[in-house]
Amino acid sequence: MNLSSLLTQRAAAGRPVRVGLIGAGKFGSMVLAQAQRIEGLHVVGVADLDVAKARASLDRVGWPAERYAAATLADALTGGGTCVLPDAAALCAFEGIECVIEATGHPIAGIRHALAAIDGAKHVVMVNVEADVLCGPLLAERARRKGVVYSMAYGDQPALICELVDWARACGFEVTAAGKGMNFEPRYRYSTPDTVWGFFGWTEEEVAKGDFNPKMYNSFTDGTKAAIEMAAVANGTGLDCPEDGLAFPPAGLQDLARVFRPAADGGRLARSGLVDIAASQEPDGREVFNNIRYGVFVTMKAPNEYTRACFRQYGLQTDPSGWYGSLWRPFHLIGLETSISVLSAVLRNEPTGSSKEFRGDAVATAKRDLQPGEMLDGEGGYAVWANAIPAARSLALGALPIGLAHNVRLTRPVRKDTIVRFEDVVIEQDLDVVALRRQMEDAARPTGARAA
Repeated sequence: MNLSSLLTQRAAAGRPVRVGLIGAGKFGSMVLAQAQRIEGLHVVGVADLDVAKARASLDRVGWPAERYAAATLADALTGGGTCVLPDAAALCAFEGIECVIEATGHPIAGIRHALAAIDGAKHVVMVNVEADVLCGPLLAERARRKGVVYSMAYGDQPALICELVDWARACGFEVTAAGKGMNFEPRYRYSTPDTVWGFFGWTEEEVAKGDFNPKMYNSFTDGTKAAIEMAAVANGTGLDCPEDGLAFPPAGLQDLARVFRPAADGGRLARSGLVDIAASQEPDGREVFNNIRYGVFVTMKAPNEYTRACFRQYGLQTDPSGWYGSLWRPFHLIGLETSISVLSAVLRNEPTGSSKEFRGDAVATAKRDLQPGEMLDGEGGYAVWANAIPAARSLALGALPIGLAHNVRLTRPVRKDTIVRFEDVVIEQDLDVVALRRQMEDAARPTGARAA
């Protein structure tokens, strides 16, 4: 609650917080939109393979051209400006930067960037949840050994959920469930980049007018992004993914505590301590009243009669029994809030959520019957969607994580809605990241267990 005061002290001492941003897409643009308004926060460099696109992003969010005209990172550091460059490795190695924001959304690149930043003694704010769920616990451990912070990005839903869970536990409540709202119907599961705009209700003309990535939007639609984010929350909080994956029960804010409690007490959860999604639509497409489509929530249980009575006295939204209550945040502002993570890492040496253990996984699952010789095309594509399951089950199955399901060839048939396994594919690229993933898996296996 005193980040702005700490930043003011740094600014007054002539020591601004120095940041590097990798990826100038939508999230990066939102970061930049606010960073120019925060005194004491200096974006020294913006790295993007498409330098022209990065410059266009800076221009679009209102940065004067002279402010991002620095020819080198050294010039930007001494002159107070920003250098735009294509080389993320150079940004990660530059001694004048304290914190790197990784916002590419590409899991393989994100892991490599995070490793380079950690090796360069930089704090890492990992916007890239795709990378985090693939190797986050390993990256976090490397950061700890290096004495830097590896953090989820505040403003994105996983970090906000972790904050709510931490609040509930710090207050002494049992956390029953945590998750987020989302627009979802069962039929969305099999959406492809060719059908996604119809689910959004957009016409071809509307799509043509915007800069929309169909695979990215489809990863939201088919539930893949939800699986990635909920697995990351499990890894950051110690909660679990449901054994068979997310159930997406429809629930408005008035029903959160009723729905997200154990089935033994009348709810929809197999047990206490799970992550899941509050769908904003009924299975037949009707919109849920008072849905939290853009928000996050936590459900907790009163430990005794006195606390239960306090829930009622102070207006907490509870289930009919009064034992379970829910707290929610109705919105998330994504990159507009990410400075909170940067300042927390640099000024407090604390993450805003971080992967602590390999507890949940987002695994590739067939959208249709797949045949040998077919190529998987990753999240939001035509071939697979991601299912969020416990890491223990993923390890037992030898499941293929969604982050490695890009440009890999099937060697065996996989039936629709069946989890793809490592043994079903041939992986010939990105073997450095595959090795890191295998290292994390091996560390998580019970002593004596062998890799699939």
